[in-house]
Amino acid sequence: MRAITVRDREADGYGLSLTELPYPHAAENDVIVEVHAAGFIRTEPDWPATWTDRAGRDRTPSVIGHEVSGVVVELGYGTTGLRIGQRVFGLTDWARNGSLAEYTAVEARNLAPLPADIDHVTGAALPMPGLTAWQALFDHAHLQAGQSVLIHGAGGSVGSVAVQLARETGAHIIGTGRTADRDLVSSLGAQEFLDLDSDRLEDAGEVDVVFDVIGGEIRDRSTALLRPGGTLVSVAEPPTVHPRDGRSIFFVVEPHREQTAQFAARVRDGRLTPLVTAVRDLDAVPATFAERTRGKTIIAMKPQP
Repeated sequence: MRAITVRDREADGYGLSLTELPYPHAAENDVIVEVHAAGFIRTEPDWPATWTDRAGRDRTPSVIGHEVSGVVVELGYGTTGLRIGQRVFGLTDWARNGSLAEYTAVEARNLAPLPADIDHVTGAALPMPGLTAWQALFDHAHLQAGQSVLIHGAGGSVGSVAVQLARETGAHIIGTGRTADRDLVSSLGAQEFLDLDSDRLEDAGEVDVVFDVIGGEIRDRSTALLRPGGTLVSVAEPPTVHPRDGRSIFFVVEPHREQTAQFAARVRDGRLTPLVTAVRDLDAVPATFAERTRGKTIIAMKPQP
């Protein structure tokens, strides 16, 4: 099968290339998914799990990409909850070969059914932004109706989903971004927008929750905006400045079947739209990997309706 792999952590471009690999093996409780669409994160070459397995052993060449939408074509021993021919979407394991391949092996518990009226491009664009935003806002920050939340990078793939989820909760939303993001962020439901190029971050006032996808100085300055008892959650890097009366949390998103499934329901009834800005073929990934786009770039393995 064809797959996108990285081979050398120290090489220019990480040795990223389109490669022929053997068909994957379905371990116990796995399924094999025929991939119809997949997504990736451009920082994956910086992740230790891209290069080694959970025991620390080298696993190159590694198939990158962890967001998948496709069809189950094989069940591993003991696998339950899914069936051959079923449309599914979700996240693959960080320390195993991923989704930028024609077939991938995934733990069944990481996948949710994809309804027939949601296309695979949308399916592949949902898991990473959706799970990251949900787990940040609700599992870690416990955002509630009537609270205020500052969402950095609100015009990006994760931030835009976070705005939509926070809007549904009934929170007061302040989104940040660049000038070009203002109209999008406002249309998604943010009551206020701060332009990081021209506005003062401190003008946001006090907030109950900060959701950070940027890190660095922006994350550190945001700590001072928290109300007593507030929470800063970052997926960019561990906080170095901590609030006097509150919490600061860094976390890595985890696959979750039930949470993934509820994103499909929100798409179907119009409450959630992932931000997809480009759709490419598998052989275009090496050139596409260096691009910087505001939303998700999705790789389509099969012709899409």
